[in-house]
Amino acid sequence: MRNLLIVIALFLGVFFIIGRFSEVNAIIETFQHGDLLFIFVALIVEVLWLLNVAASFQAIYRSIGLEETIKELLILATAANFVNIVAPSVGMGGIAVFVSQARKRDYSPARAATAGALYALFDYLGFFCVLWLGLIVLTRYNHLGAAEITASIILVTAAILLMVLMYLGARSSEALGQTLAWMAHQVNRLVRPLIHREYISEQHARDFAHDAGEGLQEIRKTPENLLMPAFLALNNKALLLTILMLVFLAFKVPFTASIVIAGFSIAYLFMIVSPTPSGVGVVEGVLTLTLHSLDIPLEAAVVVTLAYRGITFWAPFFFGFLSLRILGNKK
Repeated sequence: MRNLLIVIALFLGVFFIIGRFSEVNAIIETFQHGDLLFIFVALIVEVLWLLNVAASFQAIYRSIGLEETIKELLILATAANFVNIVAPSVGMGGIAVFVSQARKRDYSPARAATAGALYALFDYLGFFCVLWLGLIVLTRYNHLGAAEITASIILVTAAILLMVLMYLGARSSEALGQTLAWMAHQVNRLVRPLIHREYISEQHARDFAHDAGEGLQEIRKTPENLLMPAFLALNNKALLLTILMLVFLAFKVPFTASIVIAGFSIAYLFMIVSPTPSGVGVVEGVLTLTLHSLDIPLEAAVVVTLAYRGITFWAPFFFGFLSLRILGNKK
């Protein structure tokens, strides 16, 4: 069954590429007009970013009492990203990749899923360190609108919810279980008229909370283990900012630090809160308009956007395709 699901995901990936072939072709043509040295360096930084993501997961795993190698987590993280793109399920498809690995390696699937939630939380907190600077720049350019404010509020709300759940789990597995069971009950009440059955098992929610809580309570014993994930979350954003700067250099588009910070902030913000996976079709438009509003000529803004997304979206996508094949070939 596991291999069948992997095959289905790979086929969906092929169809995804076919459906966006014109965009891929435009990105390839764009790269041909840039300085290949800067583009190559940007791709190297992207690889470092992927390794940074894997190192973040490893640090989080260790903080909750799990062990995995960076190589294995690199494969899992890129494969999970690929699945989230080709089979959108509010992140559940990607989490399933980590859960499947946990079952294969005979450790707690709930802890593996909790590691994913902790990674998202640190990612949000690290991004906030850049986002507020980006919003200040947009305010100075009189370009901070309702869309940016609403997206920021959604992100802050999601981060607060994750923090509350993690805090409850670290304090008491029972409290986390009651909260998750209540949330499951509310979801069931909403969807029961449509599917005529429970969508989420409240008992499974309590069982999940018990296993997850044990992992989170490990953090209470050694809170210093959270320093490394926090540092890596900040490094994650520094690497992405570097990539955007290198793209500007590759196409000889004049820029300032403020423009890079504001452009990255909006691109990453809408990548997270967009209803499409990884902001497909949304980030491209929003980033182009944002750069243009920051006095970048429209044609140059389009070029920078295509190249940046080519490196930060399509490169990990193809890495994920290969990673999923590797997982499928493993016994």
